[in-house]
Amino acid sequence: MQKKQELLKEVFGYDGFRIGQEPLVDALVSGRDAMGIMPTGAGKSICYQLPALMLPGITLVISPLISLMKDQVSALVQNGVRAAYLNSSLTEGQTAKAIANAAAGVYKIIYVAPERLFTPRFQYFVERAHISMVCVDEAHCVSQWGQDFRPSYLEIAQFVESLPVRPVVGAFTATATDAVRRDIAELLKLNDPVRVVTGFDRPNLYFGVQEPRDKYAAVTEYLSAHPNACGIIYCLTRKTVEEVHARLCADGYRAARYHAGLSPEERRSSQDAFVFDDVRIMVATNAFGMGIDKSNVSFVLHYNMPKNLESYYQEAGRAGRDGQPADCILLYGKRDVVTNRFFIEQDQENDALDEETRRAVRMKEEERLRQMTFYCRTQRCLRSFMLEYFGEPSPMHCANCSVCRQKTEKVEITRQARLVFCFVRDLRYPVGAGAVCDALRGVESEGVVRHKLDRMRGFGLLRSVPAARMREIMEHLIASGYLIRSGGKYPTLTLGAPAYEMLECGGTVTLYAAKEDAGKAAAPAQGNRRMTQASDPRLFEALRAKRAALAKSIGIPAFVIFSDATLHDMSAHRPHTMAEFLRVPGVGSKKAEQYGRDFLHVIAEYEKNSGK
Repeated sequence: MQKKQELLKEVFGYDGFRIGQEPLVDALVSGRDAMGIMPTGAGKSICYQLPALMLPGITLVISPLISLMKDQVSALVQNGVRAAYLNSSLTEGQTAKAIANAAAGVYKIIYVAPERLFTPRFQYFVERAHISMVCVDEAHCVSQWGQDFRPSYLEIAQFVESLPVRPVVGAFTATATDAVRRDIAELLKLNDPVRVVTGFDRPNLYFGVQEPRDKYAAVTEYLSAHPNACGIIYCLTRKTVEEVHARLCADGYRAARYHAGLSPEERRSSQDAFVFDDVRIMVATNAFGMGIDKSNVSFVLHYNMPKNLESYYQEAGRAGRDGQPADCILLYGKRDVVTNRFFIEQDQENDALDEETRRAVRMKEEERLRQMTFYCRTQRCLRSFMLEYFGEPSPMHCANCSVCRQKTEKVEITRQARLVFCFVRDLRYPVGAGAVCDALRGVESEGVVRHKLDRMRGFGLLRSVPAARMREIMEHLIASGYLIRSGGKYPTLTLGAPAYEMLECGGTVTLYAAKEDAGKAAAPAQGNRRMTQASDPRLFEALRAKRAALAKSIGIPAFVIFSDATLHDMSAHRPHTMAEFLRVPGVGSKKAEQYGRDFLHVIAEYEKNSGK
């Protein structure tokens, strides 16, 4: 059996493993089940593709993502690995041919959609094939508590058990809370799996939240400041996609659109235009992006707030896959909350569940929406907020989010917090946060008068606190668990255990808040950050032009040949021989043989013409 380090370099072009990869590879090769929770861009695919080459039989990779299958199979073929995919994009004739080739031992790795597992033709094949490993990509889809629950994933365990000999099983995903991780292990029936959670933090990503009066103006301001950047603009509805796309095109931007209301041909055309760099901007709903393995996405702008942090992290994480600095900016508007709540109430995807379970899932969705809203309103470090949501400890300041880049100050709010707690405790019945804020500030609003809050002892005691600061305080107390906000259309407040403890035993409460003269949040400084200091920008562009020409000539996406990160390394170190070219990260023996002369020629010509 060839050693893993040799294969890693020869096939994939890397000299060493990234964090978390090696223990997962070792587990699967040794025949032990494994579960990897690794962020986008951390190299999950290596964790099962490398063992697949080391094990004797065929590896099945179960994935719901047609685009990912296509891109990963293209990348594997470019690396000299025999691979194929089986999904609804193939005709009956193509499917029959692919399965015949698989039965003849042509492929080492086969990607398959979960809906195909129990089709008669595929069952006939697997009953006679040597399946040494089954890997489940996007494994969070098996959990009804996850953000992308797919009932077809519940049949995977039954499929594995139906095989003549149980293969080793791997499960991989980028987003999974503790509850979802437990579901993955239980519902896929993993046997004492090796568990690797590498952490959710991606330091190269800048996270920002803005609340602009004019969202479209905020988008065009960003695009004007980053004229050569490639990225995605996510919208909540098809209508918004159409509106934003039409305005961008009218303003001269090269943009495509993608949503479920378009025909399959239109969606495929838009996706190809973006993947092949014919357009640099994709305006889309969340129907776009899962499995898009495009490495040079340098920004993701959310025109609207998603319905949960899992979805946001997954969508924003499509930026910066090459490890280069990238921007993830959310344009928040209060109307987004109403739209998302409507989607939750109208969701029909869980109709296969019984009424009690469906109600529990809906309550969970409501809670996730509240956490998403807290993220948009918090004055804490955004990265810290997100990492703690996923159960990961983090520093209070990251220096790479919109909150940390603002002029902030640590403010003690113990007195205000105690007055809030006393007021909520003394209520005859729970009311909403807005009414509590108004009453404490002495505002005789409709809600205050209707609930007779103006007659309470605490009315007006925080009259001197500005409305914006009062909202910051309330959101902080809710996010920190001092106050519990109920679900439903009209959420109300009650005291949490920490508030009772503080009222009884004392303590202090602080928050990081924007100074009153802080002004506008600092903008991301993405632009020139993308060029590493040692990289030569002009040579990089020459290499990128050569990559684009080669990709167009053979009909594959440019990033399948080499990522931007690999081109940056080439432009920085300027290899002159094939041996030096093979030392560039991301260059394996097959790609060196196929493309080495072309890129070495570009470097030689550049040095000759520039005199450098």
